Amino acid sequence: VQLQASGGGLVQAGGSLRVSCAASGSIFSIYSMGWYRQAPGNQRELVAWITSGARSNYADSVKGRFTISRDSAKNALYLQMNSLKPEDTAVYYCNSAPSALWSWGQGTQVTVSS
Repeated sequence: VQLQASGGGLVQAGGSLRVSCAASGSIFSIYSMGWYRQAPGNQRELVAWITSGARSNYADSVKGRFTISRDSAKNALYLQMNSLKPEDTAVYYCNSAPSALWSWGQGTQVTVSS
């Protein structure tokens, strides 16, 4: 499976962004998928994941602000990020979740200015 995230950018605190992930391969639909992020000097962390049945889970740091969704017909994963904070600044990646099974593809940079 090849993964490519897109949609990041620079936004002011309190703003919103929607990032997307395109996945190759027909097996995408049977896996739980997640969004991970890695800030400079930090380990990569899982912030949101969604099952094949569309049940979602969130890290406490983003709960109530981020919404994960998927379109299995399009092999696509999305993360709507609202009320962004400077501490959300990171490179965002997608992969299977809660264990990342595939090679990390291209991430997308999200920068939140204060």
